[in-house]
Parts: sequence; C-alpha cells; structure tokens
Amino acid sequence: MNHSSVIDFILEGLTKRPELQLPLFLLFLGIHVITVVGNLGMILLITISAQLHSPMYYFLSHLSFIDLCYSSVITPKMLVNFVCDKNTISFLECMTQLYFFLLLAIAEGYLLTAMAYDRYVAICSPLLYNTVMSHKVCSIMMAVVYSLGFFGATVHTTRMTMLSFCGSHIVRHYFCDILPLLKLSCSSTHINEVLLFIIGGVNTLAPTLAVIISYAFILTSILRIRSNEGRSKAFGTCSSHIMAVGIFFGSITFMYFKPPSSNNMEQEKVSSVFYTTVIPMLNPLIYSLRNKDVKNEICIAQAFICTD
Repeated sequence: MNHSSVIDFILEGLTKRPELQLPLFLLFLGIHVITVVGNLGMILLITISAQLHSPMYYFLSHLSFIDLCYSSVITPKMLVNFVCDKNTISFLECMTQLYFFLLLAIAEGYLLTAMAYDRYVAICSPLLYNTVMSHKVCSIMMAVVYSLGFFGATVHTTRMTMLSFCGSHIVRHYFCDILPLLKLSCSSTHINEVLLFIIGGVNTLAPTLAVIISYAFILTSILRIRSNEGRSKAFGTCSSHIMAVGIFFGSITFMYFKPPSSNNMEQEKVSSVFYTTVIPMLNPLIYSLRNKDVKNEICIAQAFICTD
C-alpha cells in the first residue's frame, strides 16, 4: 500500500545548533532579499533598455528569472527552519518543491549552454551573428531549455510519488531533494536510482561538454586575433559567462561527482546551499559588475531617477 499521500515530512534543516539559528536566519534572509532585488532589477533593466535588446541579454533575462524562482522555491522554507522547532512539510508541498527545484536546476544548466553557444557565434562568426541568433532561433532554444527541465522534473517527481514512506519521515536536509527522500522510502528505489543515474548524468555531462567545446572554439578564435585590444574585448564579452558557468557546474560537480566513501550529509548541505542560494544571488552581481553595457544602463537609469 502506498502511504505517501497521507504523510507529512519533517525537514531537519541546515543545522541543529541553537546558537546559530538567528545569525543564519539573518544571513540567508539578507541573501534572499539581494537575490530578489538583483534578479528583478536585471529583468526590468533588460526589458526597458533598448541597448540591451540582444540575444545575449535575452538569455540573461531568462537566467535572472530562473534564479529568482530557484531561490524562492528553496530559501523561504529554509528560513522557517531557523525560527521553528519543527519544520513540517506535507507530501504534496514536498513533491511540489522537488518538482520546481529539478525543473529550474536542469533548465539553468541548459540555459548556460545556450549562452555559451551565443558567445561562440558572436566571436567565431560575427558576420552571421544576427542571422544565426535571430529572435525565432532564440525563442526555440528557450523552449527547448524549459522543455528539458519539465521532462526531467516530471519523470523524477512522478517516480517519487510511486514510492511508499512508512518509516521515518525526517528528511535529513533543508529541502526536499531526491537522495534524502530515497533514503526514507520503504519500497524499492531501484528504478528511481537508475533514472537518476541516466537523466542526471545526461543533464550534467551534456551541458558541461557543450560548454567546454564552445569555449575551446572561442579560445582558438581569440588567440588568432592579432591586436591586444581585440583580444581584450573578446575576452570581456564572455568573462562574466565563464564565471557563472564555472561557479554553477563546479558546485554541482563537487556535490554529485565524488566517491561514495566521502559522502557526508553536513558537507552536502553546505554544497547545496552554494548552488541553491548563493549562486542565484551571485549571477546578477557578476553580470552587472563585470559587464560594461549593464553598468552603463544602470548609470543612465540612476541619472534619470535623480533628475526626476
């Protein structure tokens, strides 16, 4: 009998140490506020600024949207852990959180791949850029990005709802993730583990390889540029994206691609915090502080507000 539809889970939280609850609550509340303001600001700036209506910023606006939703799916429930003795989450809420977490995480990986391809075309085939990266092509790419996210999230979440949870209901994490939930199941999780290996492997390796190949061609093209100014400008157009890709895939690799003998729940929680909470905050900061066009538009917007 499937008992999953009539149970509640208890989220263990990030830490059990009482003296850290308030400082961590204030820290992550501040991070979440910066994340919301930064990503909403980036979306608004790209929307109203005619100078930023290009494929690169079209993808960046979607990255900000995904990061905004990504943080909102995870952080609010984590904040509850810091102020409540027992953070209960219903089965339906848990599956909903799991679904959107997977959807947004998978979509962000493929979106970073699309952004790498955009930089590849811009640097390696600049004369064909407007033709290759037309609005229609960009829209199709974004449809594929979200479709892959929907597919992966639907498969994993559907299989999770078929499991029985008749033992402990304490999730040793601060949100509903696949591995902590599988450990609580009292039914066979073999199919779930196989799907995690196949779909998770494809969704991690495919974007990573595509990004590496794109930047291999980009680096080759940049090294062919004779002038130092031209090389500097070429590096400048993709430096922000390289940082975003490195941070995202680096933290994912550290989390999921390590020997089983080194598995430690506390380390996994810290690693999870980095890519579920910190990265959504860092992306708008990286693109605003290291991008000349964005900084110029921010200055123009500030001057306009001050004038009014």
